Amino acid sequence: MGKIVRTITEDGGILCCAIDSTDIAACSEQIHQTSAVNTAALGRLLTAASIMGTMLKNTKDSITLRLAGDGPAGTLIAVSDGEGNVRGWVENPIVEIPLNDKGKLDVGGAVGSGMLYVIKDLGMREPYVGQTPIVTGEIAEDITNYYATSEQTPTACGLGVLVNPDLTVKAAGGYLVQLMPGVDEDTITRLEQNLAGMAPVSSLLASGKTPQEIAFQVLDGLNPSLLDEYPVEYRCDCSRERVEKALISIGRQELEKMAHEDGQCEVCCQFCTQKYSFTKEELLEFAK
Repeated sequence: MGKIVRTITEDGGILCCAIDSTDIAACSEQIHQTSAVNTAALGRLLTAASIMGTMLKNTKDSITLRLAGDGPAGTLIAVSDGEGNVRGWVENPIVEIPLNDKGKLDVGGAVGSGMLYVIKDLGMREPYVGQTPIVTGEIAEDITNYYATSEQTPTACGLGVLVNPDLTVKAAGGYLVQLMPGVDEDTITRLEQNLAGMAPVSSLLASGKTPQEIAFQVLDGLNPSLLDEYPVEYRCDCSRERVEKALISIGRQELEKMAHEDGQCEVCCQFCTQKYSFTKEELLEFAK
């Protein structure tokens, strides 16, 4: 199970969230059987969604990150509840492309150009939808750009996933730093120096660093303190009841057509691959 921490500087000027999402990325890889570059891409998106989910005001709220690029991976989706538990999906799980010019997995090449959509369901009549162009496709920079452009919040984001030669996940995690209004220039300068000297977050986790240690390294010299910490996991909220409601929503005519032409129906959850089967009799009952 993953763990997320929230920390803050002594003067309250900077908030930093950090997460060990190794188990989340590993679960995603096992479910979707992704190639290495997509394990990294979806793992990063899930990590970002988990952090952003914990920043929602209500645990019943949710946030969806939809990365709609023109790269070979296709669309990627990550959904988090208000406690940071996430689920995700990638349109094309298997993508084989060369490493980038740094010898790393080319997540940006797999994602391509397009748009990042951030949908927040806050229990209102309509969800909040923000959208910004994909900057690099490496995801961390795209999240940073979203906050700067759509929410006008100075933000720094670091995300990483280390994939083993056998395609399992060695380490995954990330951090998100946000400046509060009124923070002084000396504090900002120190933060910039700290971030410039940071090793990749996945490497830090692989070496044994905890989320709290990573957050405190980001805020080094600024007297950080721990606000809270709690477990997070890959969690799908699908159920037979939810699928039944979805089937009923397609209407009587379509249900009767399905029952008579196919004789049955099988629905597979895109997030966890759980399958739900319904007989002809059940479909006709839903159509009443």
